[in-house]
Amino acid sequence: MLLWWEKIGGRGGNMTKPGYDSDLTDAQWAQPSPLLPPPGRGRPRQHELRVLINAILYVLRTGCQWRMLPHDFPPWSTVYHHFR
Repeated sequence: MLLWWEKIGGRGGNMTKPGYDSDLTDAQWAQPSPLLPPPGRGRPRQHELRVLINAILYVLRTGCQWRMLPHDFPPWSTVYHHFR
């Protein structure tokens, strides 16, 4: 059984939750994605970089506190670590 947001494609088509206005579109994501570091050796990433960048943009565009980040995103401390 599909949830309603999976039926409509969700956040960018490859994400499983409905999007926010601050999320990057596929065309916008195509510009910075080649500049980001590829996954290296060692511990694998737990969260996609696109989700982390969308979370950072959400905080910057809405002005919310880091700890008030919606639960759709990774933990606030992880997002803040990547922001710093």
